[in-house]
Amino acid sequence: MPMPVEELRAHLTEAFPDAEIVIDDLAGDGDHYRARIVSAAFAGLPRVRQHQLVYAALKGKMGGELHALALETSTPPAGD
Repeated sequence: MPMPVEELRAHLTEAFPDAEIVIDDLAGDGDHYRARIVSAAFAGLPRVRQHQLVYAALKGKMGGELHALALETSTPPAGD
C-alpha cells in the first residue's frame, strides 16, 4: 500500500521540526516521491549521513510502503 504524502511529511516533520520540507509526488501514485529538506540537523554531516538520518526518520517504511524517495538535503544559509 502506498504512503500518503501527509504521512511522509509527518515523519519528516517529527524528525526535523526546524526543517523546510518540500515533497513532490513524482508519479502520482503515492509510491515515488522527491523530498527537499533544509535543516540545521544536517550541519557538518556528509550527504550520506544526512540521507541516513532521513531514512531513519521513516522508521523502516522505505522499501515497503514507500518504494522510491529521491532526496535533496541541505542546511539553511548562514545567518538564518
